[in-house]
Amino acid sequence: MSAGPWPADQLERRALSSLVPAARNARTHSDAQIDQIARSIEEWGWTMPVLIDEGGSIIAGHGRVLAAERLGIGEVPCLIARGWSEAQKRGYLLADNKLTELGGWEQSLVKLEVADLRDLGFDVSLIGFSEKELAEQTPDTSPQLSGLHYAVVVRCNSEQQQRELLERFANEGMRCEALIS
Repeated sequence: MSAGPWPADQLERRALSSLVPAARNARTHSDAQIDQIARSIEEWGWTMPVLIDEGGSIIAGHGRVLAAERLGIGEVPCLIARGWSEAQKRGYLLADNKLTELGGWEQSLVKLEVADLRDLGFDVSLIGFSEKELAEQTPDTSPQLSGLHYAVVVRCNSEQQQRELLERFANEGMRCEALIS
């Protein structure tokens, strides 16, 4: 049975000491990762509430709670998933982390963003990429700029215009994707 589209639609502040970690949380957090989460909280503040059930058991947000403890934060924002069955809570405990892992990265855009952030003087260690990953994200500044891909978004006035442009670009050997927003 579905819990509906908004089972957790009210934000509440809860004492960190009142939250109960899930006994069977399969997601692990290294000390280094907790430090990264703590640094992100220091940089951006608290941006994502902890998801808990009516009894205060954590469904999602264990890493944030550990970081809050490390930072000495006494109270955190929480969303309460009301009316969820035990199976729904346990399923979401896994899904919340796993579903985000299934996404990918558009490497050319990551390279551009990392380069721009560095140019702006931003501490890119805050974004969660390892030193090795960051080194791989340094744009190639050689004359050929090998390996980079470029994209242009063209806003069309109609579906017909979109089809015509897609066909024209494809005929010119460009890889095209249609987006509707």
